[in-house]
Amino acid sequence: MRSLPLPLALTARLAPVAVLATAGWALSSGPDTSPAAKDKTPPDTTNRSASAPATQAATKTYPASPAPCESLVGKTVTSLVPGAKAAGKEIPSTDTQVRRTCSWNALKGYDYRWLDVSFEVMETDEAAQKSYKERVADRSGGGEVPGLGDAAYSVVNLTTEDKQQTREGTVLVRASNALVMITYNGSDFESKKAPGTTEINKGAIKAAKEAVAALEDGGSG
Repeated sequence: MRSLPLPLALTARLAPVAVLATAGWALSSGPDTSPAAKDKTPPDTTNRSASAPATQAATKTYPASPAPCESLVGKTVTSLVPGAKAAGKEIPSTDTQVRRTCSWNALKGYDYRWLDVSFEVMETDEAAQKSYKERVADRSGGGEVPGLGDAAYSVVNLTTEDKQQTREGTVLVRASNALVMITYNGSDFESKKAPGTTEINKGAIKAAKEAVAALEDGGSG
């Protein structure tokens, strides 16, 4: 079999992990030196219970991201990415408690497939919902995926570079305070064509369902 060079877009491809900063709250305060403040009597705290906190932190449904390379069963990996090792390769992250990504890719014959599974855990459901809506808004042309997480969206796009087609599917899922993102694409280097939309979309949704199940089984606290 003759060796074919990969298109520039694929050889230079970086894992499509959107590295978004998790929203945080910055609180600053200083002493009140106004005249009115000087006349105020400090509150009596002698009878306050030391065991009762002034505020109670919200409990996160998912305190940390699960191991992404263990989120899919081997059979699923080999069916979606023929020739790939089931173990996958985890992408380095600055904070593995917040976001983790695993990647699989392989060239079998002339067929190339790439699959990424990403988890991102946020402080609150509201923060995850806001991020989900923003990301969906950036990916027009898709549709909702019913029965997956609290909300799910799927979109498939076709790109062409140097006459080589690549079709990529993205599935974004919100489950409580966590986001799950699947990126799945493919190319045929012999025909220069890309796999069909249905094949890519179904493959991405299948991976998303398993990833969400892995989050629910191992990520809740």
